[in-house]
Amino acid sequence: MTDERHTPELRGDADDAAPGEGPSVQGREAIRAVLRTLRNDPGVYRMLDGRGEIIYVGKAKNLKKRVTSYANGQAPSTRIARMIAETRGVEVITTGSEVEALLLEANMIKRHRPRYNVVMRDDKSFPYIMIDTAHAWPRIAKHRGARAATAEYFGPFASAGAVNRTLNALQRAFLLRSCTDSMFEARSRPCLLYQIKRCSGPCVDLVARPTYEALVNEARGFLSGESRAVQQRLSKEMEAASADLDFERAAIYRDRIRALTHVQSHQDVNVDSVAEADVFAAFQQGGQTCIQVFFYRAGQNWGNRAYFPKHERGLPEPEVLAAFLAQFYDERPVPRLVLINEPIPEHELLEEALSLKAGRRVAIRHPSRGRKSALIRVAQSNAKEALGRRLAETTTQGRLMEQMAELFELDGSPARVEVYDNSHISGTSAIGAMIVAGPEGFLKNQYRKFNIKGPVAPGDDFAMMKEVLTRRFSRLIAEDPGRETEAWPDLVLIDGGQGQLQVAIDVLEELGIADVPVVGVAKGPDRDAGRERFFRPGRPPMSLEPKSAVLYFLQRLRDEAHRFAIGTHRAKRAKTVTRSALDEVPGIGPNRKRALLHHFGSAAGVARAGVTDLQKVEGISHTVAQAIYDHFHG
Repeated sequence: MTDERHTPELRGDADDAAPGEGPSVQGREAIRAVLRTLRNDPGVYRMLDGRGEIIYVGKAKNLKKRVTSYANGQAPSTRIARMIAETRGVEVITTGSEVEALLLEANMIKRHRPRYNVVMRDDKSFPYIMIDTAHAWPRIAKHRGARAATAEYFGPFASAGAVNRTLNALQRAFLLRSCTDSMFEARSRPCLLYQIKRCSGPCVDLVARPTYEALVNEARGFLSGESRAVQQRLSKEMEAASADLDFERAAIYRDRIRALTHVQSHQDVNVDSVAEADVFAAFQQGGQTCIQVFFYRAGQNWGNRAYFPKHERGLPEPEVLAAFLAQFYDERPVPRLVLINEPIPEHELLEEALSLKAGRRVAIRHPSRGRKSALIRVAQSNAKEALGRRLAETTTQGRLMEQMAELFELDGSPARVEVYDNSHISGTSAIGAMIVAGPEGFLKNQYRKFNIKGPVAPGDDFAMMKEVLTRRFSRLIAEDPGRETEAWPDLVLIDGGQGQLQVAIDVLEELGIADVPVVGVAKGPDRDAGRERFFRPGRPPMSLEPKSAVLYFLQRLRDEAHRFAIGTHRAKRAKTVTRSALDEVPGIGPNRKRALLHHFGSAAGVARAGVTDLQKVEGISHTVAQAIYDHFHG
């Protein structure tokens, strides 16, 4: 794709439509306004509403022909008809080919999340197992994010749990170190992992370099699909040790073989037929779609994950699956084989696009029989079960939302509930937390944490709550003053009683917000669960029956906010605790810090030392010693 062909242009606006025209007419006029300048090139088009927000992204082999189809008034579906009616402008990006347009379309849908597209909701990166070869003694660890050129990566795994289980088994089988380089360099005796036989102790030279390199190669081979060869070698070593009557060494090999067998035992079906493949199965019910993804690498099942893409009701399964696949691989490596449970539109185009992205041949297949079809059946069964559970949870959650609306006399069932809580220890490491819940459950990608910035007296929860709410709603007003998005809450729950409730009311009044309901949730006498009291503006406090389903639901919301606040606070406090006073001294890096701590025993010993004593430490010159002394003595 060339830069010249990748230049966006705003191509029209129909806000000045004649009085009396309907929305659909205005939309078609906005689309017609761009046709004069469109070319017959491949590319991506973006439909904009009256606020300039992107409501739909599409790709076309011939931009002029595709956009013209929207202007003739013949919408293929109700969803597209509504999209045309809301359109007030069009943006166009030309590309070098339809394949490039498909890749760009997927990227834009993920980035802008237009409401008339199929949108992949869960965009978390997958974890990998990393063998870091930058150090003379390579280490094995879990990895997310950007990749380094000095490491090898194996995956993806469906979840952190799948990685951790595999890592535990690999540590028992290959005894590779998992500690950081700084910890490795600082060791003077082996750590606990060596004692429980999960590390060979390279930090204190308890294993020879050639032996350790052989272990690394075995781990690399196992993760690359040579599991049988590795196990066969270990079996021969075990038999040889047993023949030599070295039963202790034979037991070590036995335990390593058991560890590898544990990794391979979590297989639902025979996966020998797929060395590297992703399996996708879509299942639709109740207007929702679940897409189950299984990852097979090195002849092993490395876990699965369920996705619930956002789309218009009635959109066929094949279209949802095709749109999902393009977005799924936007920022993820593509395997050599992709298996799907039903044919999808533009199969060849997507296959070509993924091959272009991967830099090698990628095949998309829909097997109807054989071993690969068994993998499809397993994925489809999981998709059906996952969607069934989600529909049941959604129905229950929706009823509880309706009951909560009746309890607090809201105008309707809330689509967004925000719950706020604080966490601190005597005012230190103070954190404010916001969790969000909707009819489908907790919206964890919209949770927010607030590092308390203002001067707060120890234990002043009111001041903390005021800062958190002020920052939250001030930003909301700045970003969406017209309240045209779903970011505004229908109900705010505050963890606290009348005092916290009054703080929230005062903040909202100062910001000119008068129509957001606020409820305080206070723990009952003796902080007993089930005896909570609920505070509302201008109403006496109320309690609910201990066995009330709504009470359990409200407790769950409050407990989730408390869990999130406590977890965030502990993470912040841990960073503070592990910081050394030497970290704040200019010019003191890890090596000098280590040398000073080894010489004086602690940061307090360094602080008490004179300039002459500091100079006795290796690597500390007179200038550095004077800087350290001045730092601690003003």
